[in-house]
Amino acid sequence: MTPLPFWGGVEVLRARFVTQRFSKHSHEGYALGCIEDGAMRFRYRGESVVAPRGQVNLVVPGEPHDGHGADESGWAYRMFYLDPGALLEAAGGLMRRPGMPHFRAGVLDDPQLAAWVDMTHRALSSPDVSSMEKETRLLWLLTHWISRHADERGEWPKRSNEHGAVNRAREIIRARFGEDLPLGELAREAGLSPFHLVRVFEKQLGMTPHGYLTQTRVERAREQLSGNGRLADIAAACGFSDQAHLTRLFKRQTGLTPGKYRKMLQNS
Repeated sequence: MTPLPFWGGVEVLRARFVTQRFSKHSHEGYALGCIEDGAMRFRYRGESVVAPRGQVNLVVPGEPHDGHGADESGWAYRMFYLDPGALLEAAGGLMRRPGMPHFRAGVLDDPQLAAWVDMTHRALSSPDVSSMEKETRLLWLLTHWISRHADERGEWPKRSNEHGAVNRAREIIRARFGEDLPLGELAREAGLSPFHLVRVFEKQLGMTPHGYLTQTRVERAREQLSGNGRLADIAAACGFSDQAHLTRLFKRQTGLTPGKYRKMLQNS
């Protein structure tokens, strides 16, 4: 189980079990996952339910449950363990009444949500993904989970034009592009909630804050490639985890590797 540095109480787990039988227990927070292989059976809210491959399994705080394989092959899953504060942050603006979201079902047959759980889990487990992108992806997953499946939910809030806040966020990103800047800190500096900032930022600029951060890092790397600095040093200075990370995102945005781009500059 890997704790994550943001929101203080979010952990990710990827595991495979064959003979494991979890005794009845409960969690102080939420659990949300997707079954990658096999099937898991567990008693939840007085019923025996099965979560097969491709479906979402979850529990809410304080709800007793157990868990074991639905057959002799066991099961594999990716799980998020979430402090209630993470759901409270995501729910603000989605719930008709203030409070923690509740989910009656322990298994959700929602292939799209299962795919989002899988993609977000992979992103949060990758060292190449920035804290800002991890927070954005997790916030996006939680808000869609709530809006699609919470027992009581409201409509998506209307987007508003917060030009000043978006411009402030842009300035911060361009000034601190080399840092692993968290979304929560960026939102506080801009004077908006993380959820609101992501929505108005994307509406105004056509990309998320972490997309704009990646674009800025690539731009700065292009500027530095006109000099003689080592690619590894340029990658570190521009906020990439290593040279391979720089190469992958630079080519995705420009169509060229950093080495080919530098050679083109030298030839011209």
